[in-house]
Amino acid sequence: MEVKKLSISWQFLIVLVLILQILSALDFDPYRVLGVSRTASQADIKKAYKKLAREWHPDKNKDPGAEDKFIQISKAYEILSNEEKRSHYDHYGDAGESQGYQKQQQQREHRFRHFHENFYFDESFFQFPFNSERRDSIDEKYLLHFSHYVNEVVPDSFKKPYLIKITSDWCFSCIHIEPVWKEVVQELEGLGVGIGVVHAGYERRLAHHLGAHSTPSILGIINGKISFFHNAVVSENLRQFVESLLPGNLVEKVTSKNYVRFLSGWQQENKPCVLLFDQMPTIPLLYKLTAFAHKDYLSFGYVYVGLRGAEEMTRQYSVNVYTPTILIFKEHIHKPADVIQARGMKRQVIDDFITQNKYLLAARLTSQKLFHELCPVKRSHRQRKYCVVLLTVEATKLSKPFEAFLSFALANTQDTVRFVHVYSNRQQEFASTLLPDSDTFQGKSAVSILERRNTAGRVVYKTLEDPWTGSESDKFILLGYLDQLRKDPALLSSEAVLPDLTDELAPIFLLRWLYSASDYISDSWDSVFHNNWREMMPLLSLVFSALFILFGTVIVQAFSDSNEERESSPPDKEEAREKTGKTEPSFTKEPSSKIPKKGFVEVTELTDLTYTSNLVRLRPGHMNVVLILSNSTKTSLLQKFALEVYSFTGCLHFSFLSLDKHREWLEYLLEFAQDAAPIPNQYDKHFMERDYTGYVLALNGHKKYFCLFKPQKAVEEEEAMGPCSDFDSSLHLGECRGKSSSGLGPRPIKGKLSKLSLWMERLLEGSLQRFYIPSWPDLD
Repeated sequence: MEVKKLSISWQFLIVLVLILQILSALDFDPYRVLGVSRTASQADIKKAYKKLAREWHPDKNKDPGAEDKFIQISKAYEILSNEEKRSHYDHYGDAGESQGYQKQQQQREHRFRHFHENFYFDESFFQFPFNSERRDSIDEKYLLHFSHYVNEVVPDSFKKPYLIKITSDWCFSCIHIEPVWKEVVQELEGLGVGIGVVHAGYERRLAHHLGAHSTPSILGIINGKISFFHNAVVSENLRQFVESLLPGNLVEKVTSKNYVRFLSGWQQENKPCVLLFDQMPTIPLLYKLTAFAHKDYLSFGYVYVGLRGAEEMTRQYSVNVYTPTILIFKEHIHKPADVIQARGMKRQVIDDFITQNKYLLAARLTSQKLFHELCPVKRSHRQRKYCVVLLTVEATKLSKPFEAFLSFALANTQDTVRFVHVYSNRQQEFASTLLPDSDTFQGKSAVSILERRNTAGRVVYKTLEDPWTGSESDKFILLGYLDQLRKDPALLSSEAVLPDLTDELAPIFLLRWLYSASDYISDSWDSVFHNNWREMMPLLSLVFSALFILFGTVIVQAFSDSNEERESSPPDKEEAREKTGKTEPSFTKEPSSKIPKKGFVEVTELTDLTYTSNLVRLRPGHMNVVLILSNSTKTSLLQKFALEVYSFTGCLHFSFLSLDKHREWLEYLLEFAQDAAPIPNQYDKHFMERDYTGYVLALNGHKKYFCLFKPQKAVEEEEAMGPCSDFDSSLHLGECRGKSSSGLGPRPIKGKLSKLSLWMERLLEGSLQRFYIPSWPDLD
């Protein structure tokens, strides 16, 4: 028995070790092991490998895990140094062990053939292509792995839409749609649509990420957004689905009425304009896909030559109406900059044609990204690139200096020189850096020649000494500088660091917010009607939980408020209200949680009727600021108190407490503030005469603490008290009461609250000392 148990335990250990090895192999990432990015070059990979190999070599590193770490580093370098293995890992996520996958495929095909031969199935009986080799050959080219999808497909979807099919083994519906899928793939791929296939059996993570819970599923991806196809799988529906993925405002329909406005849009949008003349009433899908790929650089329009009034445009631009024609316009709207005309245009031909005319002749620098593209950084002495920059003021019409600069740029034949212009009133920091004397060029145009040295903004430049007027002499001077620059690059003697350009064409925050909100609403609408309910359950659970908590809180609050009113409303409430209203018509109001109206502040007397609602059950985050006064000082102190606290409204309630009625309650509270207020001495003959008028308490009913304000004597009070002025205000005043009572007027009493506003500021900042109590005592 012992031998048997021992053998079982060894078997268990062996199985555990194998499981751990499998898990570690699945978690193995050569990029993470070497600490390099997925775009790293072979030189970077080799450099990282040498550094890590020296650090983790078992002969030099005595760490217990050094040997395992060194093996992982060697394996990672073996994969990434081999281009074939690296490519296989990037696409399929394994370390080149594709033989295992092929072996599984062969075993699966063998089992299927064995099943097929034993039961005498005939392909023609079901009219399905059961040949797995033929099926795999169709989809093998487009198989997607999770890393490939995240790193390549999603970024690429901002330039072209993707059509992806989710399939699996033994999916008869997948076999049924295969002929239609093959036909659509051959057509759309030629137009520039990306194609992908996800095998749900081997790529469950990717299938779950895409939200596909059944096979077959077809979805589209554009701008990183996923949309599912829900119609019958026929060629026309799939074409319409791909076309529906594209934005609706990509191509503008141009007629004889609006073509001048469309072609003049280059001044605001800073883009060349593309016009397609064709006999099709609808815009071709190929043209829409091209417009989507180049939407950031060009504006696209479509002219239906069969429309009435199109003859004027075709005659003006000499367009053959029987052949599709593409014209590109730049700064001159009466003459196209380039033309291409052919039947059956291929996507690659159109892309090459548009790429050659991607920018205007003298494009405006509207963003830092465009500056990097038009004026690239110097790479070597043979790859010098110079930018001739016109610094001009924005105008509604083309000015003479800009037209002269544009004609100079049109005559340029050098690839090493690029002509651009900048609106100095929009890019003030950029323009002031290049202008040596801003007073000389105030309100005038200037020309600078610059060469970028690094991406941080360092440039060498030379600015023409005189303002640019566009005269022949100005052109001759600029031409002389450019000829001299080819021979002597040291002509650019000035050096500066240019600030980053502000993005002039970026939408404002409100528009960006509206676009994001509309996208979110459309996604939510699509999810509610089309997505699997298993995905919607967490969201629905969250929504219903929030609603339950919200309504539950409202109901509980309503019941608690009604109970409070019932408890604090005895039969003689109306009498107390009448008395309070008679004594204090200006400041004393019925307790209310509303914010005081503009022009006055509500100060409520703290009595046994209002004690519970205004202190004991005060809502969290609220505080009650209580002024201590006597009957003789009530009017003057309340007026001063209201003026001092008028600007500190919000979550604060304001009350006053009568010292004649509730002295015992106050002195009990002050016992917890021994370092701020003296402890009353019952053996003192003036114990009951201690003067607390002008004290202010900030009471936090929920957290059971208070802050204390002790009044300061006014100058008038000190002079009136005479020899008693040496005593602190918190000491006994009984002996001096007779001497000072006659000399104190309303102004000295108000002076006690002269520094209350500063204390209130510290209260709101939370910097005052807090005195905590175990529980609030009864006011009686």
